[in-house]
Amino acid sequence: MVVVATLLVGSVGCASGGTKVTIFTGGTAGVYFPLGSKYAEMLNQHSDKIDANAVTSGASVTNAKAIGTNECQAALLQNDVSYYAVTGTTAMFDTAVPQLRGLACLYPETIQFVVLDDSPIMTLADLAGKNVAVGAPGSGTAVACEQILSAAGVWSSITRFDLNFAEAASAIKLGEVDAGIILAGAPTPAIEELAISSPVRIIDVPADILTKLLAAGYPFYVQQSLAAGTYGMDNGVTTVAVQAMLAVRNDLPEDVVYEMTKILFTNLDELKAAHTKGNEVSLQTALDGMSLVLHPGAVKYYKEAGVTVPAALQG
Repeated sequence: MVVVATLLVGSVGCASGGTKVTIFTGGTAGVYFPLGSKYAEMLNQHSDKIDANAVTSGASVTNAKAIGTNECQAALLQNDVSYYAVTGTTAMFDTAVPQLRGLACLYPETIQFVVLDDSPIMTLADLAGKNVAVGAPGSGTAVACEQILSAAGVWSSITRFDLNFAEAASAIKLGEVDAGIILAGAPTPAIEELAISSPVRIIDVPADILTKLLAAGYPFYVQQSLAAGTYGMDNGVTTVAVQAMLAVRNDLPEDVVYEMTKILFTNLDELKAAHTKGNEVSLQTALDGMSLVLHPGAVKYYKEAGVTVPAALQG
């Protein structure tokens, strides 16, 4: 059983006789919780078929497992984690979670290889032989780091330090590591705080690395850029990202998931008011980086809205 902190939100105006949809989000200080809470409110306000509530949780890995055990029927999570969950391809999941279905990708969570501004490291190739903070053990960040640096041909030559975001930022500042990976919505507080005292740069992850990642069977990566001025940098950066997404259980009724999808995209102004990341959610990018087969209810809405749905996402 998945253990979560139980803070329920979204019951105002709910359809008490509707299909109950518990939405696992994340911690109260993150992005998933305010967006998921607002989404639950939207569902209750705009549908008489759905009785939704949002619940705080441990985020992506916890949420995927909770969908599998039916502790929740919908969740926010990273699209790479959902891919690992449904395929059972990493140690994060003892068994696969075949119940996962896609509803929508929401916004990018950016891969950021951080170095001090005066570092001689200019490219991923320059990381060869260096000390690199690769993410917390068993995290999605650590898995992404291995995939990207393997594609760059340097994974086997680095000295790896298993550090979370805050630990990585501190180690970079103190010179204990030469670089570190941080995977999060940008701008990321850990990097912003580091940049206050120690000017930083983000290393490019060029297009040829993205091509290699996709060819290696990692469909969840998308290209992403950081504008000049981010973290005080003089120049913009090209990198890659995974996507925050909404997933649902496969056994939710088709008409319920159809309404869940329609309500999301026809009431985006409400979502934008909940958090700045809501501004990045759009129908045009809803399938970018989609790593799950879509629920039939979502497919129905996308086709109705004029979105081309690849056959591979229709199951």
